[in-house]
Amino acid sequence: MDKVRFLVIGVGGMGRAHIKQLKAIPEVELVAFADPADAAHVALTEQFPDLGEVPTFSDYREALKQVPADAAVIVSPHSDHLEHGLACLDAGLHVLMEKPFVAGSANAEHLIEAANARGKHLAVSYQRHVQGPYIFLRDLVQSGELGDIQFVSAYLAQSWAKGTKGTWRQDPALSAGGQLNDSGSHLLDVVLWMTGLDPESVYAVIDNRGTRVDIDTALSVRMKGGAIANFSILGSASISWHEDVAVHGTKGTALFQNGTLLVAREGERTVSEVTNELPPTSDPDQDFVNLLLGRVDHAAAPAACGLAVARLTEAAWKSAELGRPVTLAEAASL
Repeated sequence: MDKVRFLVIGVGGMGRAHIKQLKAIPEVELVAFADPADAAHVALTEQFPDLGEVPTFSDYREALKQVPADAAVIVSPHSDHLEHGLACLDAGLHVLMEKPFVAGSANAEHLIEAANARGKHLAVSYQRHVQGPYIFLRDLVQSGELGDIQFVSAYLAQSWAKGTKGTWRQDPALSAGGQLNDSGSHLLDVVLWMTGLDPESVYAVIDNRGTRVDIDTALSVRMKGGAIANFSILGSASISWHEDVAVHGTKGTALFQNGTLLVAREGERTVSEVTNELPPTSDPDQDFVNLLLGRVDHAAAPAACGLAVARLTEAAWKSAELGRPVTLAEAASL
């Protein structure tokens, strides 16, 4: 394969972001777009007039029938991900899925089994896996330079409730959850991926702020081995975005404070800004193309990452519902 033919399912704002990235990759051919919303197709034409000859469909099934493709990027509402993913796998396509993968861990397991049975690649578009600062942090943690990880703190503040008001993201039938399951899933994922820690039990307090989905979440997690992680996922903030991650180990500390990377290694009492060159930053679309072309042997964010986040998210919801801590094993059985 020297060209990868892509079908994009869902050409709203995030879908068009993927299209922009795919357009920049010489080995990619965009062969079809599918979305049931006429407005999305209009916006697509306005943003990319040079793609006017690419066939567009209101029904993704017609796209699969009529246009040969090698891979699909799925950027539809969360509750549709499983159906769209299975259909693409059945059609012989590799699949890159937007976060938060699919609705629920049982569906995640089902989709992973389907991909494995068909011998197809299945990955999640968690972009922090290919961003230089987060790669640096993961390498630092995995090298053991910070020692044994004892505590992780992750904080996200976003005006999510205001920005998504009146959209499918606040309709649980389509979104399968709120801020924790949407932007918040990035934070859960990056902590699990960066540290390699395995959640054992959780205690969550959640406030929907008068909506039908979770908006603000305070989540404490006990990891296997004893480490503690604390997640503050704030969707009712007045600011557009702020993100902090702190990792504390027995030998050192690393902080990523809204774009500034700070580290204190063994014996250092204060943190210093990292000024040396960071690993290069890429994007999930380029990474997926590299995988399909055999340039890398695994996706930066394989489907297993989406499954891990789904399990943790479900446990958080169950803890908040019961008003007490729960183990992940208990949450899975309830």
